[in-house]
Amino acid sequence: MIELKQLVKKFDKALAVDNISFTVNKGEILGLLGENGAGKTTTLRMLATMLTPTSGTALMAGVDIVKDPIKARSRVGILFGGESGLYDRLTVAENIRYFGELNDIPLDVIKERTKKLADIFDMNDYLDKRAGKLSKGMRQKASFARAIIHDPDILLLDEPTSGMDVSAIRDVQDFIMTLKNQGKTVLFSSHTMSEVEKLCDRIAVIHKGKLVAIGTLDQLKQEHGTDNMDELFVKLVGGKS
Repeated sequence: MIELKQLVKKFDKALAVDNISFTVNKGEILGLLGENGAGKTTTLRMLATMLTPTSGTALMAGVDIVKDPIKARSRVGILFGGESGLYDRLTVAENIRYFGELNDIPLDVIKERTKKLADIFDMNDYLDKRAGKLSKGMRQKASFARAIIHDPDILLLDEPTSGMDVSAIRDVQDFIMTLKNQGKTVLFSSHTMSEVEKLCDRIAVIHKGKLVAIGTLDQLKQEHGTDNMDELFVKLVGGKS
């Protein structure tokens, strides 16, 4: 479970995240939506312990990100769009192994999980290729495997299907649903409304650092009188100061 408690982040005088509180339940997928610069990635980076909150905190599977960031980080798998987190001179298999070892996963378990993930993401043909030689879509799938090799309780995904072809997107989306069915907690941002509709149990909308709406898609569509996801998004953020 993820629990945000009055989370605030300031950069100099700019307020990037403004007193956000909400909960993502075990086995739930919550979509974090907002325009560019709304505070989505900053929020995810704080939850991932990559940034320290200015005030407030969050619990990641019961662990406080401020009081015990190292333990909190071990509960989380992280994938940020545009940042593969891969070392170009290592092969895909070596990258996955390295991140598994960083999380104290036994080598035999890493090998078993790597094989399973390679089958799921159709990566067997390039497990032994250097990451720097991969296409963007291949790198993204390898990055996803790297992010979950330690079998985390929580997944933080920022544009997880960015740069992937249709087949790869389907593989990732199906796997996210598998993680949900295993009781994992997933928080992800996306600009693809069809992806949000397909995957999310609820959505949270951020505008200029503030949480402006949270609920199921059906609830929010009914509340705002629309069945169109794009129109709903515009109604939630358009015209807000």
